[in-house]
Amino acid sequence: MLMVREAHRVVGAYEHDFEVAFRDRWLPELAGGDDARLAAYLHLAHGTGRAYEVVTLTAVRDGAAYGRLVERVRDGDLRSWAADVDRVRHDVQATILVTVPWAPPLFDDLSEIPTRPTPNPLTVFMEDTARPHAGKVDAYLDAARDHYAPSLAEGRHGGRAMLNLETVWQTAWGSGSRRAVVLWQRVREPASLGRLISSEIPAEHRAPGTWMHDALDVRDDWQSRLLRSASWSPIH
Repeated sequence: MLMVREAHRVVGAYEHDFEVAFRDRWLPELAGGDDARLAAYLHLAHGTGRAYEVVTLTAVRDGAAYGRLVERVRDGDLRSWAADVDRVRHDVQATILVTVPWAPPLFDDLSEIPTRPTPNPLTVFMEDTARPHAGKVDAYLDAARDHYAPSLAEGRHGGRAMLNLETVWQTAWGSGSRRAVVLWQRVREPASLGRLISSEIPAEHRAPGTWMHDALDVRDDWQSRLLRSASWSPIH
């Protein structure tokens, strides 16, 4: 299964119209077939980055289904929707992601993803995008599996114990300018983010043997984003 991640820079005055286009058109249009589903609609949390940025996740069954979806957007029944969306955003950057073999998938089948905009509690996710050193993607994934994931589960990762690792993706071949790994993490208690932001990482959590120290062997380029799900977002 493929995950198409899109980061949209939305025109501020049309933020609501942009969201409606995904909620009232993209969500039900995809639900009418078996190729794809809108998995998540998320706002970049205010104060954590560029204004009016939205991240969407669209789950696609396989490569053939992706090809059919591309055709629908290019010159099929979704062409007018794509044109309307383009009018209310400045830019969009898309990446195709695949779940790494050892990580749990967000869902086992498209049928598990809700297809109606049902109100849900707002959820905050921390999306860490790591770009390993050249030639060390596999080494980074091994380290994340053997070191980071267990330390997170056991609460041994300092301030990051507030996170639950939902899944791990990597960019698909031919997608993006550099191979990247995405750690998709749910924030268990959003109120605790203040402690993470306002505190230094204790020295003992940066010493040899810890993730913050040892991961520098395989990467020193990574970016965190705090994403808040819309109330109707299928995954929350």
